[in-house]
Amino acid sequence: MRISLDWLKDFIELDMSPDKLIQVLNSIGLVVDEVSEAEGDLILEIETYANRPDTLGHLGIARELSAALGQPLKEQQWPVTETSEKTEDIIDVQVFVEELCPRYCGLVVRGVKVGPSPEWMQRRLRAVGIKSINNVVDVTNYVLYATAQPIHAFDLAKLAGPKIIIRQAKKDESFRTLDGTELKLSPEMMVIADEQKPVALAGIVGGENSAVTEDTRDVFIECAYFEPISVRQTAKRLGLQTDASYRFERGTDISFPPQGAWMVASLLCQFGGKVTRGLLDIYPHPRKKRTLILRHHRVHELLGVEIPAEKIESTFRALQFGVDATQPGSWKILVPYHRVDIEREADLIEEVARFYGYDQIPATFPPLKQLEPPPSPAKKTIQRMRSILFHYGFNEVLNFSFMSEEDEACFASSRRAVRLRNPVSSRSALMRTTLLPGLINNVAYNLNRGAEGVHLFEWGKIYFWKNDDAREHLSLGLVSTGLMAAKHWSSPQEKSDFFRLKGAVEALFSLLRYEPINFLEEEHPWCEKGVSLIVSYKGEPIGFLGLLRQEIGRKYALKQDVWIAEFDMGYLLAKQPRAFRFQSVVKYPAVIRDVSFLVDSNLPYQQVQGFLEKREIPWLEKFELYDRFTGASIPRGKVSLSFRFVFRHPERTLEAEEVDGFMERIIRALKTEFGFQLREGGKIDK
Repeated sequence: MRISLDWLKDFIELDMSPDKLIQVLNSIGLVVDEVSEAEGDLILEIETYANRPDTLGHLGIARELSAALGQPLKEQQWPVTETSEKTEDIIDVQVFVEELCPRYCGLVVRGVKVGPSPEWMQRRLRAVGIKSINNVVDVTNYVLYATAQPIHAFDLAKLAGPKIIIRQAKKDESFRTLDGTELKLSPEMMVIADEQKPVALAGIVGGENSAVTEDTRDVFIECAYFEPISVRQTAKRLGLQTDASYRFERGTDISFPPQGAWMVASLLCQFGGKVTRGLLDIYPHPRKKRTLILRHHRVHELLGVEIPAEKIESTFRALQFGVDATQPGSWKILVPYHRVDIEREADLIEEVARFYGYDQIPATFPPLKQLEPPPSPAKKTIQRMRSILFHYGFNEVLNFSFMSEEDEACFASSRRAVRLRNPVSSRSALMRTTLLPGLINNVAYNLNRGAEGVHLFEWGKIYFWKNDDAREHLSLGLVSTGLMAAKHWSSPQEKSDFFRLKGAVEALFSLLRYEPINFLEEEHPWCEKGVSLIVSYKGEPIGFLGLLRQEIGRKYALKQDVWIAEFDMGYLLAKQPRAFRFQSVVKYPAVIRDVSFLVDSNLPYQQVQGFLEKREIPWLEKFELYDRFTGASIPRGKVSLSFRFVFRHPERTLEAEEVDGFMERIIRALKTEFGFQLREGGKIDK
């Protein structure tokens, strides 16, 4: 930002050398990058920041110097010559998009003699790099660089009808800018229009059809506040950037438009104009000043130096902040409208540091207090799951949240992937829709380097589009292949298989009390036919497990069976697990009965388990399947299942005759329901 020293003195008295002034500006963070002279004036090139739009004008720099030097700003008068006409009788302003234009001010100046600007104004504009056009346009530029408030002037005679309408553009509506560029607009863009056509792009540029020329006599002065995001989006889509859009994009002072309009009107009165009575100020929902709490001890914690409370209070009052010190040890700070960068307590502390002096803050690291993270039931559950999976021989991995186009095509999930606009590489073009590609890549990597068994799990989020919303879900993925343990002379080696993976999953959900968990035989597109189960919780599918399809495995250069599973843990962790049931330890002995049956080989054990759990068998503490046998002695299409039933009475010792009666009921029920055949002494009881 180019600042003229001569212009700056309109706002504050500066009785110091240029070197001293530069030193003061540097000390408060307004770094002077370059110094030059032009027409007897000292020009300072000051580094400004995107979050400090208030310093994009001479008034903003003067405010900073006022606080640093303890010197008040000059009071300025802007007298006008008024006509007998009322502004509201000449023009009507209608705002159709209040959320994008919360404040709009306007005045009409009649009888303006358009011509060259006075030499003093041209000289000041040249100082900041602006070419003089005519006195009306120069006045709007003068106020812009004086106060950082963009202004626009319309030729009143060129407006179709006595209305100014702030609205969104119509589809494919055309607009010609001041330099003659033809633009096609879209409905998300905001325009200033008369009754027939757009006459300006709100906050960006005026139109050729309402431009001030030598024939102009009456002008309508616009001074408004436009929402930064709307202006930025429109400017980016159209490839435009102007002095006005540069400031509106960063946020202007919503309290300043009335004063800006009067400043322009007063200057135009010097060229023979007269102002209509009454400022149009459309401001239906006035904004309150932002209120923040500043704690004295927090200033010390962040800066590492004890700053007196009086110094803190005087700093904020000098910066035109409101200060309420009624609470001991803290202040209620009211942020002025022009300081759009102040959003939190740390921002206030930065202001204290700037005006206390960075050179006075010691170069020591301030003491930090370690805060315990708030307790999270989900995190505790996840940690317990980790322990269970470690116990079953799985190791945890952490992969990147990206996947390649090839991975997505290979798995062809039904989820619509989120595509990255600027990926690091082609292998990271998409956000992952499943954890399995990363885990299978881990398997291939380890097998290629001599590992005989790979058993991994990963907690992570998957990402996908649902309608027009991007979603992310917490998932758990598992893969298992090869030997379960390293070679050792004391025990034979065992390979991972379907039942080991299923057993780990059953134990995982059972120990966490997520019941009932059911396994349903159902095909899954990533698994071999007939070797997959859908896992459901209270009837709602939450995942699957099975044998990876060979077709998919070959694409990852895998030549052996890989067992896979994936679960929607975000859904599951949101549910309430089964409550604990506490009971005292029974001191009476249990009575155990082992029994073997011959059953159809295609009968799922889960079906038998569900049937027995629903039977009301007195004093049956638990039952389990402990052996499954097929061999030459077993008829074709049959399998031998051996069950263990444990009975226990909480108040006495059970007698053998009682237990025999219970067992007869169980055997009879199984024969009736499933056609079980009892095996006794190697024989089959018909």
